[in-house]
Amino acid sequence: MRIMISADMEGATGVTYTQDVIPGTEQWQRFRRLFTGDVNAAIAGLVAGGATDVLVNEAHSSQRNLLLEDLDDRAKMLTGRHKPLSMMQGIDSGVDGVVFLGYHTGAGVDGVLAHTYLENSITGVWLDGVHASEGRLNAAVAAEHGVPVLLVTGDDLTCADADDYAPDAGKVAVKECVSRYAAICTPPARTVAEIKQAAKAGMGKAGRVDGAVAPHRIEVEFDATHLAHAAAVVPTVELVGTRRVGFDAVSMTEAMKAFKVVTAIAAGAVEGIYG
Repeated sequence: MRIMISADMEGATGVTYTQDVIPGTEQWQRFRRLFTGDVNAAIAGLVAGGATDVLVNEAHSSQRNLLLEDLDDRAKMLTGRHKPLSMMQGIDSGVDGVVFLGYHTGAGVDGVLAHTYLENSITGVWLDGVHASEGRLNAAVAAEHGVPVLLVTGDDLTCADADDYAPDAGKVAVKECVSRYAAICTPPARTVAEIKQAAKAGMGKAGRVDGAVAPHRIEVEFDATHLAHAAAVVPTVELVGTRRVGFDAVSMTEAMKAFKVVTAIAAGAVEGIYG
């Protein structure tokens, strides 16, 4: 059984603030250890449940946050940016299940450090008309490859979001959202045990099924008109509102590749803060 962990950082144990997840800060150095602890707990649980091969895909920001020297040696880590499938790189390598670890809610809704790909410029993303977090988008990619989501960890609102897009997956809430930058946090001694137990139980749902490739539509709303106009330069991307663009793709994999292009162009069009 080959299992993949897509590891984001905003939903890791104890994380509540921007400095906790921005590479190079003192707080980031601290929370790298807690983040790695969450990942190791998932690895231990997966192996206890029968996983024979675990691939950890670094999925946060620079994608160089986890401490390889502290990683459970029963796993391997895919680290670094510019991966074709980004957070889901490796989903097409014959995996039998995927864990969404350290995830968060999407742009435009409540949740600790809620966003979708870009920290602030995106105010909402919709997949086939449904408001979509990174988790919902990534679950659709997994489904296309016939890979079940085994476990989702993050704050309580992230788990509630996952109840909709991955109802059969296990959920571990490592903190309770108070605001975008505040939460009631459970200590790592408890979250590690809960993640390990849930990952082990999740292995009971592991096993690839036939994937279903189908067309999808993604719409993205920005906080400024010029970002939408910049994104609309991409062929197939059209303006559908003052600050909103939309595009269609023949598959979810292709949709996410296009989404990456749209977000990259929008990020490059931000000229700083004024006013």
